[in-house]
Amino acid sequence: MEERLTCGKGLAENSVLPGKLGELAAAMAENFEVHMWALDVNDPSSRREYDVYVQLANGQRETAARLLATANEMAAARHLPMGRHEFTEATNSHALAAFEKVVKLKQELAALLQQTADRDRALLAQMRAANGKQQSLPQEKP
Repeated sequence: MEERLTCGKGLAENSVLPGKLGELAAAMAENFEVHMWALDVNDPSSRREYDVYVQLANGQRETAARLLATANEMAAARHLPMGRHEFTEATNSHALAAFEKVVKLKQELAALLQQTADRDRALLAQMRAANGKQQSLPQEKP
């Protein structure tokens, strides 16, 4: 017997995306902070760069925390009882348009992530070569 999909289960299943986005935002914040270690804050240009990175790292940490909290709330809704829904032609058309927008943006995000991952893998290879570490790069999933 097939288990009935509920809104709560849908929220829980979709909690993975904001969770991963939160992890990515936290990793970006960490990357910003590590970059700051190399800056000579006695140099005026480096000091300005440092200040920008501090602001960006703090913003990314806040974004990460909010996304992870949202993901946790969505996952916790798994057993939310199914409420009564009254779909009309108007609500159906709005729901369709809203979901079409979600699907379109997910497709755009997937393409952007692939593009930036390709660029970042190349940069990572250069960093490893400069550091004398010839390690294999993570393989793409088919």
